[in-house]
Amino acid sequence: MEPQLQEIREQQKASWNKFSPGWKKWDHEILDFMRPFADEIIRSINPKGSDVILDVAAGTGEPGLSIAAMLSDGKVIITDLADDMLTIARENAFKKGITNVEFKACDVSELPFYDNTFDAISCRMGFMFFPDMLLAAKEMYRVLKPGGKIATAVWSGPEKNFWVTAVGGTINRNMQLTPPPPEAPGMFRCSKNGLMTDIFKQAGFKNTSETELTGKLNCGTAEVYWNLITEIAAPFVAALSNADDEMREKIKQEVFALVNEKFPDGNVIIDGNALVIAAEK
Repeated sequence: MEPQLQEIREQQKASWNKFSPGWKKWDHEILDFMRPFADEIIRSINPKGSDVILDVAAGTGEPGLSIAAMLSDGKVIITDLADDMLTIARENAFKKGITNVEFKACDVSELPFYDNTFDAISCRMGFMFFPDMLLAAKEMYRVLKPGGKIATAVWSGPEKNFWVTAVGGTINRNMQLTPPPPEAPGMFRCSKNGLMTDIFKQAGFKNTSETELTGKLNCGTAEVYWNLITEIAAPFVAALSNADDEMREKIKQEVFALVNEKFPDGNVIIDGNALVIAAEK
């Protein structure tokens, strides 16, 4: 990996570790939000019996833990770049009594596994953050058995993800931030039509399919939405940390106004739209 990409990876690791308490706090809400995408990933890879499955960029443990619970004699290797996120995943496994799992902190571009190891691979909301997406896909291809299946979920465009743009757009509008290059890691990097399919094909995968799905982020109130987003979303927190108190309050109130306008009944349940891309080796 190029030095510039290695630097991005180390920054990401530090960021995910730093914000792991927020992910732990809001784990229930986020898992509910992500459930349709996780369910489609699971349906696509069809885990069963004695399968050995790799879950990449698993964060607090999903969909890996749900997959492990479906296996009679198999196991799941749950991986993430950030040790602190895996600590939460271990806690979740213990609480659920799931024992057929192993945890490994590693970089997707340098997977510490032999060729042709896994029957299937899951990756929920990881690809858009990988510094080198093609290298990541090639590594997944390498460790997957011939005939094995892979499925990943990525966010679709900003126009379908108000839960991101309500805060992000308001910050950008007020602080006039320079947008990152389109190829830089970020929420909507994989939203371009056919991008993930092309990456999978370049990596060697075949029989690709793409499914669009919607999840619902049930916040209840604008206040809960604001707290959730600003406790898990590192880029937004970084931007707000560079604003003075007056600007931060202005941004907050404008976000509240946007959310309350969209949900006049006061029941804030925000759609999130994603693509699930599946393929096989």
